[in-house]
Amino acid sequence: MTDPIFAYALAFAFACFGAGFLLTLARLLIGPAMADRILAVDTMVVNAIALIVLYGIKTGMGLNFTAAMLLAMTGFVGTVAFCKYLLRGSVIE
Repeated sequence: MTDPIFAYALAFAFACFGAGFLLTLARLLIGPAMADRILAVDTMVVNAIALIVLYGIKTGMGLNFTAAMLLAMTGFVGTVAFCKYLLRGSVIE
């Protein structure tokens, strides 16, 4: 990680995904419909995964990639369950 261009690119990526996370948080708070809020939470999970992976690249620790994978799996299951609840009124049939 001695290359300064790599450090600038990493800082730019952190800034972009951080800004995306904050804008999605705004959509979560002011979303007019429940579907908008579900999509905002799902997008926030994707942005959080990207931030965790970028932090793992910055520090060189492999544990962050495992955490990102776990967050991806739980985020997917949570989104599916919430959508099913919104459409059918119950999660477990």
